[in-house]
Amino acid sequence: MADLTRLPRGRHFFANPGPTNIPDSIQHALSHASVDFMDGGFLTLYEGCVAGLKRVLKTTQEVFLYTGSGHAAWEACLVNLLSAGDRVLIIESGHFSQSWARMAIDLGIEVQVVAADWRRGAEIAAVQAALAADTGHAIKAVCAVHNETATGAVLPLAQIRAALDATGHPALFLADTISSLGSMDFRMDEWGVDAAVGGSQKGLMLPVGMSFTGVSAKAMAAHAGSKLPKHYFSWTNMLGRRHRSFVGTVPVTLFYGLAEALRLIEEEGLEQVFARHSRLAEGVRRCVRHWSGNKGPALFCESRDRLSDSVTAVLMPEGHNAEAVRRTALQRFNVSIGGGLGPLSGKVFRIGHLGDLNEPMILGTLGAVEMALRIEGVPHAPGGVGAAMAYLAEA
Repeated sequence: MADLTRLPRGRHFFANPGPTNIPDSIQHALSHASVDFMDGGFLTLYEGCVAGLKRVLKTTQEVFLYTGSGHAAWEACLVNLLSAGDRVLIIESGHFSQSWARMAIDLGIEVQVVAADWRRGAEIAAVQAALAADTGHAIKAVCAVHNETATGAVLPLAQIRAALDATGHPALFLADTISSLGSMDFRMDEWGVDAAVGGSQKGLMLPVGMSFTGVSAKAMAAHAGSKLPKHYFSWTNMLGRRHRSFVGTVPVTLFYGLAEALRLIEEEGLEQVFARHSRLAEGVRRCVRHWSGNKGPALFCESRDRLSDSVTAVLMPEGHNAEAVRRTALQRFNVSIGGGLGPLSGKVFRIGHLGDLNEPMILGTLGAVEMALRIEGVPHAPGGVGAAMAYLAEA
């Protein structure tokens, strides 16, 4: 592990796919003194934050919040909607779909998986076939990771909703938006998502520690019959509280930060935020495609219509370790990029391009990575940064 006290001088470039950079104005907002979470002024701020989250989720329905990472919101989603022995259909997308499946199994839920090639993504026809074959409607929920952070690939949620509708299947539709919300378009109500899981530390540009679930009326009806044990995560318990969330102390300072994050997002404009992410993501992809010209690193995701606008996973050439590149980028150039997760450990490095980022930050990151490739003797076609520059100058 790098000694962070002996890094090169200059500003640390943080290009991990989460947590993400925290803008200065949000850091200042987070330094707000503690206040009584039942104070009228705080309640007004809190209600404004919940309304803002609904605008980002594009929902008018219920939102519940928790002190915990995105995994906490996953668990809240499962225990509030399901009972022991219920079956869920997990659409395989990578490390995080596997994690969600393991959690469900630990909670006593039966898991059925729609298998997928991680580099190409799940076939929607296979999802529809699994739903059509379930004539007894044993599947109670379909779980989809909108943006798989480990592979840099997205799932087309609107197409999954269409598969549910085409088969007339009544299963709930659950979506993980942790690394897509606030970075890529997400439409909870329009896409018929029944429970949307989100977290604070990615597109919302906050520290880790707060997560939330958008919940449809259909999901609230299912919640009434759920029998899995729950207390802190119980939506019924939350509805009885003034904040309609948080069974216990409310993390007040995070809400001052969230208010500022929502202000920044809406000041830029949500559609403009998506366009910026799309532009920066394509710049990164142009660079990686150039590097691949000499049997060098390549985009891990091979499906052009599934490429993520919040993170790019880069597959190393055979015989070369991604961790060596990451180590050199950090120790020599003070640039932090993400590593491979699960079976992709050592095979992939990941460049996050979500949250508070612009062109110079992306180009600086790509320049450091290209130098690290050269230092580590990784084959690549030099000039990838120039390819990114050429695109970004015209985009």
